[in-house]
Amino acid sequence: MGKTIAEKILSSHAGRDLKANDLAVCEVDFCFGQDGTSGLIIDSFEKLKNEKVADKSRFCMVIDHSAPSPNERVSEIHNKMRNFAAKHDLGMYDIGCGVCHQIVPEGGHVSCGDLVVGADSHTCTYGALNIFSTGMGSTDLSIILASGKTWFKVPETVKVMIDGELPKGVYSKDLILHITGDVGANGCTYKAIEFCGETIRGLSMDARLTISNMAIEVGAKAGIMDADEKTIDWLKRYSDKIPQPVASDEDAIYSEIKVYNAQEVEPMVSKPHTVDNTATVSEVEGTKVNQGYIGTCTNGRVEDLRIAADILKGRKVNSEVRFLVAPASQVVYLEAIREGIISTLIEAGAVILTPGCGPCVGTHQGVPADGEVVISTANRNFKGRMGNPNAYIYLASPATVAASMITGRITDPRSYLK
Repeated sequence: MGKTIAEKILSSHAGRDLKANDLAVCEVDFCFGQDGTSGLIIDSFEKLKNEKVADKSRFCMVIDHSAPSPNERVSEIHNKMRNFAAKHDLGMYDIGCGVCHQIVPEGGHVSCGDLVVGADSHTCTYGALNIFSTGMGSTDLSIILASGKTWFKVPETVKVMIDGELPKGVYSKDLILHITGDVGANGCTYKAIEFCGETIRGLSMDARLTISNMAIEVGAKAGIMDADEKTIDWLKRYSDKIPQPVASDEDAIYSEIKVYNAQEVEPMVSKPHTVDNTATVSEVEGTKVNQGYIGTCTNGRVEDLRIAADILKGRKVNSEVRFLVAPASQVVYLEAIREGIISTLIEAGAVILTPGCGPCVGTHQGVPADGEVVISTANRNFKGRMGNPNAYIYLASPATVAASMITGRITDPRSYLK
């Protein structure tokens, strides 16, 4: 019987043949925590009374959710992380380095065929690199830190086949919002997704990472893609690890196969207050906005900033809105500076924030007021997600956010494309 990518990767890390719904203990290639979860990881690890971690090269911590610290309580957590890292000689990415989901692959910690666990739900991002990566709780991470292993129930896999070329002005964010609206928030709960087809093959790695990042928004355990020449070339830029690409068998068994035509996708948004509450931009065009945000682990990469800069070049942000931009990492920030992207955004009226999560989780930076409307490239728009349950968040592509900053209202970006 043929196997899916998820079945193959988990089998290789369990040291035995596995199929969907089997239970197994698996060796983990890399794991990490961020400042919203690492405090609990440290507490749980210390309760185990281990003298040392299982493999210090397979773990790191990242300060990204509240960077720099907004208050004394968070500063204590940051110091707790720094002290623990120093004590055990662990990898530590401090304020300004960027978002964990950009830093971990940029840091060369992961490669094709790996099994990766993070104490953050959007760890599924690395599936774009042909990795089985998933989020778990802090206690689970402490056990991996101590033993190098954790248990899995092998997920069934949904195959999502996407063919056709995306129309002009339509991007990977629009595509994944389109799919999310169709599948629903619980449509793939505890399943792996294999994203495949000519559309995926035609996307850049930045664009692919956007799609895998949002697999969790339909409940998926992982969102995996095949490794191709683009994948290998991207990994070679950052990692010395030898890629071990994994492909599904022709006779692999899927719980469901879904097929999409990319040419039918339009610029999309998620309306408040759920990610699967989707609509085309044309259906909500003209909705007044108070703030725009480009960044996060979904759309804070160089390609995303470049798309926004191309629209805003020679134009100004509407005087009635605030426009915030947070590069996903210091590496992204420096590249955007070299390309002139940052100066274009600043000249248009953007405020550039420290590389990191920025306003996404609502712990600091850009918290909206009661009744305000935000249009964001983030991955979630739940009530209170940006720090105020009385605000309204729309999710969109960088192009749609940039166009909306010009008019002060949700705007179809295609009218601003050259």
